[in-house]
Amino acid sequence: MKNVLVLGGTGFVGRQVCEYLNRAGWAITVPTRRAVNAARVKHLPRVTVIEANVHDPAALEQLVSGHDAVVNLVAILHGNEAAFERTHVTLPRHLGQACRTQGVHRLVHISALGADAAGPSRYQRSKARGEAALMEAGLDLSILRPSVIFGAEDRFLNLFAQLQSLFPVMPLAGAGARFQPVWVGDVAQAVLACLSRPVHTLGARSEVIECVGPDVLTLADLVRLAGRYGSRQRPVVPLPMGVGRLQALMMELAPGEPLMSRDNLDSMRVDNVASGRHPDLRSLGIRPASVHAIAPAYLGRQGGRSRLNALRGR
Repeated sequence: MKNVLVLGGTGFVGRQVCEYLNRAGWAITVPTRRAVNAARVKHLPRVTVIEANVHDPAALEQLVSGHDAVVNLVAILHGNEAAFERTHVTLPRHLGQACRTQGVHRLVHISALGADAAGPSRYQRSKARGEAALMEAGLDLSILRPSVIFGAEDRFLNLFAQLQSLFPVMPLAGAGARFQPVWVGDVAQAVLACLSRPVHTLGARSEVIECVGPDVLTLADLVRLAGRYGSRQRPVVPLPMGVGRLQALMMELAPGEPLMSRDNLDSMRVDNVASGRHPDLRSLGIRPASVHAIAPAYLGRQGGRSRLNALRGR
């Protein structure tokens, strides 16, 4: 039985990754700073949850020790420059160093479609710097770049469905931005597929894989889809970018995590679709699921839980 360390294993994507790895027979270690998060994965028989701060380099080195591979899913969507640097750049750099020191060569890193050192948003630029830091570590590295990820517990389609149950119209900045949404189960399967075959067997030290679904949809299309399948479809009212940025600023100033930030809007200045410059999920033998097939099964108005379970087991 192989041992894998999964950073970010209690999050939305991380829980799915742990389920797939558990099913495949891996022994999984999941660090978390909050013991309460352990309940999200401790029902899986091959998962061990450890309280630890992965941002502490010494603690991270101890965590890496004794594992055959590492998966990094730690990421944030909102924050200032310092927060993005700490999460998306400093942590990967420390992780690369810890893996080298402990002789753990296999690493799968979840980045983001649109990661670009010259990108319009702090998020995109920090993601690119994190990739570069890991590539410098000289590991057997797989970088997965997903578009927006959807699934039963997402805070994307579910959120838009909930909002349309409350409001008569949907004022929407960036309504025309294009996405190529990918199912969380396909991302988890991609992690498992990467761990099952080292990159060096392909004649390289690292690889970049674009994780996208078969559908290219605008943000407005996705909002309508969420309403149609999940609650009630409301009219989408596109907002001029200036008004949208003002709306995002007000959301940033409100308590809690914002629904939308100005940095999110900056990211949407570039379409979030496959570039064609890198392999996609099909290179891993995965036929990506359509959002039209998955969303009805978990948003609740059409399909059902049995259909979603069938898709998970395909």
